Amino acid sequence: MAVEVGVLTTRAMEDMFIPILRNCVNIRYLKKIHAQMVKFSLSQSNFLVTKMVDICDQSGEIDYASLLFKQLAEPNNFVYNAVIRTYTHNHMYEVTINVYKQMLRHPQGEEPIFPDRYTYPFVIRSCGGLLCVDLGKQIHGHACKFGLKSSTVIENSLLDMYVKCGTLNDGHKLFDEMSERDVIAWNSLISGHIKVGQMRRARAIFEEMPNKTIVSWTAMISGYTRIGCYADALDVFWKMQMVGVKPDWISLTTVLSACAQLGALEVGKWIHFYADKNGFLKKNCVCNALIEMYAKCGSIKQAWQLFNQMSERDVISWSTMIGGLAHHGKALEAIELFREMQMAKVDPNEITFVGLLSACAHAGLLDEGLWHFDSMRDDYSIEPSIEHYGCLIDLLGRTGCLDRALEFIKSMPMKPDSAIWGSLLSSCRTHRNLEIAVTAMEHLLELEPDDTGNYVLLANIYADLGKWASVSRMRKFIRSKSMKKTPGCSLIEVNNVVQEFRSSDDSKPFFKYIYLTLEMLALHQSKSSDFIDTMPE
Repeated sequence: MAVEVGVLTTRAMEDMFIPILRNCVNIRYLKKIHAQMVKFSLSQSNFLVTKMVDICDQSGEIDYASLLFKQLAEPNNFVYNAVIRTYTHNHMYEVTINVYKQMLRHPQGEEPIFPDRYTYPFVIRSCGGLLCVDLGKQIHGHACKFGLKSSTVIENSLLDMYVKCGTLNDGHKLFDEMSERDVIAWNSLISGHIKVGQMRRARAIFEEMPNKTIVSWTAMISGYTRIGCYADALDVFWKMQMVGVKPDWISLTTVLSACAQLGALEVGKWIHFYADKNGFLKKNCVCNALIEMYAKCGSIKQAWQLFNQMSERDVISWSTMIGGLAHHGKALEAIELFREMQMAKVDPNEITFVGLLSACAHAGLLDEGLWHFDSMRDDYSIEPSIEHYGCLIDLLGRTGCLDRALEFIKSMPMKPDSAIWGSLLSSCRTHRNLEIAVTAMEHLLELEPDDTGNYVLLANIYADLGKWASVSRMRKFIRSKSMKKTPGCSLIEVNNVVQEFRSSDDSKPFFKYIYLTLEMLALHQSKSSDFIDTMPE
């Protein structure tokens, strides 16, 4: 009887601590509660320690959660699950696996502790985080052994693990065997194929999917954008709305990237209106994507207006606007905006300096460009990347410092790419420096042996210097290699659809009408010229 009263008293004491733990707001308060638990001999209560570990999980106090767990003499499966969950949430995947192994080996009295349906989703997620498919397969076997494989949550976790590890065949096998396929399973499989660039397979699964969600549509838009199929991304975006799925801020951000690359300004303006109407302009990422879209579509004024309307600007906002101004030849404005950024106490990043150095190059501000280049490392501890070196080489080339540019290239900590040598070659034509041009061409022959543009550029340098024999030799070399210049393309937006045109492209269903219209315009222009020629002076 006394034992029963003791048990009741312990339970009553535990119940007394529950509302106190529920109102716990920080680790300092939690430690005070812990001290009271020790005072009332409740520090070994699995029930209360589980609650405390959950609080540590929410506040990111992992060390304290570990301490609570280690001090328990006989933890039960609830505590184990709480600790496993905490470590997984904080990406401590190896520790998660170790605790899981400890759980399997840990006896409590006469009976061992068995993992349950709350254990495996996090253990499996840790296997995916470690990209260890062999370990994941072992855990898969454990789940089957304990009769938990039929759990939809565990099956989805396994599918996500196989996808993250890149073993899509195992993922498909599991998907085919699943008793119930919810949208999470479908989306995982689609994302897996998108991740490895298999958009056709992803599209086939997407079309087969019975109930598509906004996540499904956004994944397809993102996938097409990632591989450069921007028109397909826009097509999916319009179809999503046609079936009644309203875009969210994530899908808007994704499709704006496609608009920026295509120059689809009218679509971008519609998205701006939609985002404003639905309150999405409160999110910086949407505004940043709109600024980039406007800048790349040639509407720098609208980008500037949106930038000024933002209540809070992060480093991406400033960097995007600086880069946009530099791209539109507004170098002095870009440099002034960088100074405002510094006054606003926003630390620049790598992208900020790409735009800033590009602005200095366009304005020919050699000293300022060199100063900012050094400032990256000295003031902000940012190691210059090949993009920054490319901007600096462009600046040195534009200002005629070709010898200095060549020396700078030789001193780079990484191997110069074709963009850097190409920039130097272009500057050599501007300043008629044949010697350095030949040096740059030697490296371009190694990096881009089939790029016709480099040979044409060198031939033009010979022509500018009157070396016609060398020009003839270069042209013969191009013909002997059967090289063809990659045709350029033009993009035009009509009725919110972007059409792409290339020279001699007859793949469009309406190409005959286009050529007929062009012939009529040419004929009309010819007649107009004849009429002007016959007019009396």
